[in-house]
Amino acid sequence: MEPFGVYVHWPFCESKCPYCDFNSHVRDTVDEDRWCDALLREIETAAESAPKRSVTSIFFGGGTPSLMPPETVAAVIARIEAVWGLAEMVEVTLEANPTSVEAGKFSALAQAGINRVSLGIQSLDDGVLRFLGRGHSAREAIAAIEVAAELFGRYSFDLIYARPEQRLRDWRRELECALALASSHISLYQLTIEQGTPFHGLLRRGRLAPLEDKPAAEMFLETRQRLHEAGMPAYETSNHASLGAECQHNLLYWRYQDYAGIGPGAHGRLYLDGAKHAVERRRNPERWLEAVERDGHGTRSVEKLNRAERLMELVIMGLRIGEGIPIERFHQVTGQEWTDCLDRDAVGVLIEQGLLEDDPSVIRATETGHLYLNTVLKKLLS
Repeated sequence: MEPFGVYVHWPFCESKCPYCDFNSHVRDTVDEDRWCDALLREIETAAESAPKRSVTSIFFGGGTPSLMPPETVAAVIARIEAVWGLAEMVEVTLEANPTSVEAGKFSALAQAGINRVSLGIQSLDDGVLRFLGRGHSAREAIAAIEVAAELFGRYSFDLIYARPEQRLRDWRRELECALALASSHISLYQLTIEQGTPFHGLLRRGRLAPLEDKPAAEMFLETRQRLHEAGMPAYETSNHASLGAECQHNLLYWRYQDYAGIGPGAHGRLYLDGAKHAVERRRNPERWLEAVERDGHGTRSVEKLNRAERLMELVIMGLRIGEGIPIERFHQVTGQEWTDCLDRDAVGVLIEQGLLEDDPSVIRATETGHLYLNTVLKKLLS
């Protein structure tokens, strides 16, 4: 069965983190019944345009979806099952913050149908958590991980490293603490300063200095080596898991498979009428809500992707994962052989430079290639 996923976006947060450029918003009040009805209605409309699918994964992202009422979560899962059907081993992930209030809802969320949680821990140091604008303490983070381990079949958590002035030895200690708490999946992201965020404003005013490239690269390589030793190798640039514990929903994105996006700002990639389409919902929560109540959906655009666009997305997403891009995927996605899609000489040079594997069955980045992935992509797609 071809995998098919549904992404559900809950756009609300208690506060906005200074590094975050996601479609997240702080509101004094949220009409939860109205929002539940709108999510259910857009699911129905999406199923009309992409029928006869069996959902293999559902992902509640945000924002902070652990702020959703468990009753809304249960209703969304039930409506997805009603209009599409669920695969027997469906993965249902919900992103959660580890505050004591939200961790207190974990039992109800498990009963609602969540079988995997992804916790936004970000650090196990209280000072760093304050710097990152997080609303929880390190103690709360550890407690939330312990509750998640008891209630859910699978759990993961995120950490942010390569922070300003961070030293390798400090990251090693934090990583060892994280490994003691981890089960079979952990996501480790280097801090990036995105335009439009408070951190970017500090950077422009000279009040924030990103970590230099060399120590950041040392941390990246150290992280991959240590996680490999711990039995959780990198299956994607920033994601590590033991065999079989990979996030199946995120693999849909990286393998360039189909998924529907529900909620404000959600994106989807769907084969419609025999062609790959990019679907985008309205970004502003209130405008999305009004559109759904008026039209049955909050769609901003549905764009048929041409061959060059499909190729670009396939390569950008596929080279992030350790398995790379099987040669046959180029023909499946573009209708052409890989030699007609990519510059064979450029591939040869990247292999000689040790940035791509010398494997005739796959286009795959080496360990060093993942460190210089933007360079690899630029050369392949130029």
